[in-house]
Amino acid sequence: MRLELQLAAAEMRKKVAALGLAIGLGAGAVLFGLLSIGFALAAVTAAFTTFLATWLALLVMTGILLLLAALCGFLAMRRLQKSKPLPDEAIRETKRTLEAIRR
Repeated sequence: MRLELQLAAAEMRKKVAALGLAIGLGAGAVLFGLLSIGFALAAVTAAFTTFLATWLALLVMTGILLLLAALCGFLAMRRLQKSKPLPDEAIRETKRTLEAIRR
């Protein structure tokens, strides 16, 4: 029994280490993805400066980003209002179990 527990613990350590590495690589991917989005927005702003003054190009890009943020916030609020955060299946199953116990 003790040997099986040691084997299980060693296996879990190995799996947790692999999971930690995967999480770290995923976090790096998210970081570089966000940085690339920032650089893409800077490139679009720089393109705007070819036909607008720099301050106006920055203002236009800020407006676009604020509109996108407002749209995302609005859509998130609509979805949150529609969703029910209660575990309906678990509640139903608990009620069935209680009814079965009472019989």
